[in-house]
Amino acid sequence: MASKYRKKKRKVTVGSAVLYVLLTLMAFACLYPFLNVLAYSLSGYNAVLSGKVSFYPIDFSLGAYKEILGRTQIWISMRTTVLVTFMGTATSLSLTTLAAYALSRKDLPGKKIFSGLILFTMYFGGGMIPTFMVVKGLGLYNTLGSLFIPQAINVFNFIVMRTFFRELPESLEEAAKIDGASEMQTLFKIIIPLSLAIIATMGLFYAVGYWNTYFDALLYIQDPDKYTLQLRLRGLLFGDELNNSGANTEGGGTQVMTQSLKMATVAVSTIPILIIYPWLQKYFVKGVMLGSVKG
Repeated sequence: MASKYRKKKRKVTVGSAVLYVLLTLMAFACLYPFLNVLAYSLSGYNAVLSGKVSFYPIDFSLGAYKEILGRTQIWISMRTTVLVTFMGTATSLSLTTLAAYALSRKDLPGKKIFSGLILFTMYFGGGMIPTFMVVKGLGLYNTLGSLFIPQAINVFNFIVMRTFFRELPESLEEAAKIDGASEMQTLFKIIIPLSLAIIATMGLFYAVGYWNTYFDALLYIQDPDKYTLQLRLRGLLFGDELNNSGANTEGGGTQVMTQSLKMATVAVSTIPILIIYPWLQKYFVKGVMLGSVKG
């Protein structure tokens, strides 16, 4: 019996080891592009020029970051992106929560019509030019509002949140009504405290989307002082700003490599959201499961 037990235990251990190795390789494959970006941004001029950099820095240098963070435009764009992310996430989360809660109620008159109209926009849209005309007609052109008001509610997020609200026990609301609570009191004092996981998940979805706002900014923002970080990044990567800018020098008097500057810009725009994500990961996993699996 002891021999059979040892064989069974050894078999499970080997299988787990193989699985861990495969998962580690897959994780490294996903992390390699980002590690490569960091390595280039932290490597010296000669190492980048010779093509020696892979996934770890060679001839460690912060020259590229000093050059990028020394630009006033980067800080202005960072401030704009943070502002858009905050306002957009707050607006979208508020509207999505209110709409999902209202349309999850069985006694709401015309809820099928409203739900159908919302779902219709998920499959059919007016297109880029009609949307642009609407944004301009509403006076939102070249304003930060154009980056979050037209797309304030994401239909997929709305469906997930509505599904979650439908699964909450009706007895909670019935007990609240017996105690004299209004619909808004029930929502803010009972439903929302029980829904922090799904709300945090949807908030993360919205925040990442607004942080990465690029195409909408390209269409609707004309003033360079209102450029988002991603739009500024686009100008740095594909424009002549890097090549024509004044050359900062490293300790040896060597010009900072343009490739290092590009990679440093990518890292600067990516790191903040990576720092925030681990704090919300537990809500992210739990919220997606609660809002998408019924039963």
